[in-house]
Amino acid sequence: MNPGDRIRAETPDRTVEGVYLPSSTTDHLVVKLDGGYNVGVERESAQLEVIESDVYDVGGDDASDESGSAIEFDDDLPTISLLSTGGTIASTVDYRTGAVTAQFDAEDVLRAVPDLAGRANYRGRVISNILSENMEPAIWQDLTQAIYEEIDAGADGVVVMHGTDTMQYSGAAVSFALETPVPIVFTGSQRSADRPSSDNVMNAVCAVEAAKSDCAEVLVCMHATESDDVCALHRATRVRKNHTSRRDAFETVSAEPLGAVDYEAVSDATSPSGRAGNDNESEAVSFDGDYRRRDAVELSIEDGLETDAELLKFTPGMDPAFFDVLEGKAGLVVEGTGLGHVHTDFVPRIEALVDDGTTVVVTSQCLDGRVCDRVYDTGRDLLAAGAIEAGDTLPETALVKLMWVLEHAEDDVETLMQTSLAGELHERSVPWT
Repeated sequence: MNPGDRIRAETPDRTVEGVYLPSSTTDHLVVKLDGGYNVGVERESAQLEVIESDVYDVGGDDASDESGSAIEFDDDLPTISLLSTGGTIASTVDYRTGAVTAQFDAEDVLRAVPDLAGRANYRGRVISNILSENMEPAIWQDLTQAIYEEIDAGADGVVVMHGTDTMQYSGAAVSFALETPVPIVFTGSQRSADRPSSDNVMNAVCAVEAAKSDCAEVLVCMHATESDDVCALHRATRVRKNHTSRRDAFETVSAEPLGAVDYEAVSDATSPSGRAGNDNESEAVSFDGDYRRRDAVELSIEDGLETDAELLKFTPGMDPAFFDVLEGKAGLVVEGTGLGHVHTDFVPRIEALVDDGTTVVVTSQCLDGRVCDRVYDTGRDLLAAGAIEAGDTLPETALVKLMWVLEHAEDDVETLMQTSLAGELHERSVPWT
């Protein structure tokens, strides 16, 4: 009996069936149940039976190299590229030390999430191996270029494994830089693989199913509820992480998610769906509303960014010295109050920044609604000072968009900032619940 075998363990109290995992003691063995929970079984009292040997050894014959890896090819399945930047989604547990270790090429991902096997052909690439909070614009550009190369090489969809804390920034960066004819799906894990309540398996499986779908947009795939039932598919430019630890931490702001993946339907399917986007597409994946269909556009990339831009959150009593630091910046997004206001004393400071060449964009701290600086005097003064309204664009998305626009707009930055380029900006704010 070896780790990776599917076993049945019978004790006087119960019978468990699942995957045999390494254990840190000789007295107990660890079994991962089909529901994702790990249980300990006392070896001395258990009768053990190997149901299937080495069931999760999914490595193929294709050679791996420094840039990526590939699994044995099946002509009847779509090809999905698995790209990793870090995070816990594909982590495994060192049972000797108890530490969670990230493993990221295609073979490692399939060993960490064996339920992915048989759903697609996989290629894997490591873009970075960092904590989510260490993400930066240079890696956004590396990631965008890698996604472009994978799609250009024939990938039917891309899944990006990413830490959850800054996923919305990276998703927005890819959304503005790429015109994609196939789905690009970001996913992550709120809880590491060693925890019984880990969400890594469900999120990864649902992300792969979404990457085989007909929605050729940049999506974020995470739990829709606290239960293991449905994953929501959020448009990357409208999504926000709104809870520190819940499995359903991600929400689409001021709209419904674009779609959903029924995990129970995916798990119960007798056979995985076939070629991406064809009539055999999984019925477990559904979409509502307007979205771009597969192959509706040609693949293209414009991935340059003006990184000399900042996001400033206005607070009552803020030190005016913050504006001293911002002098000379190419761009500034101000997260103002309500309709997009700041203290009246700061309006001249913003005007001075604009006069010196800084593009200043105003957003709101409110999660719903849009800025409108024509209602009160302060707002009108901000507009007169040269600030640009961002409508209902989320502040984080506005920052990434401003970086992209400053790099690519030849002249009229204001027009582009007030135009929806990747679904980030609604023309009107209307009740949606």
